[in-house]
Amino acid sequence: MIAELYESLYEALFGCRHSHYSFPVTIRKGARRRPQAAALTGTYVACLDCGKELPYDWREMKVITSVERHRERLAELAKHAA
Repeated sequence: MIAELYESLYEALFGCRHSHYSFPVTIRKGARRRPQAAALTGTYVACLDCGKELPYDWREMKVITSVERHRERLAELAKHAA
């Protein structure tokens, strides 16, 4: 938890703003390469400035950037799976 706080503070001060994204990429089931960013929704975008891959939500049509939003989305997916 504290490490995440320091990392987010460092990113806010010195990191990339992630303002230029690639088109969303959806990973097929059984694909050899499955980026960590796609683990949440199956879809991700890449920052064109720094190359970081970020999860993308097709339903809301936006990048999932916050840890809190990750948790909300996981809970939502779990509810639909049950």
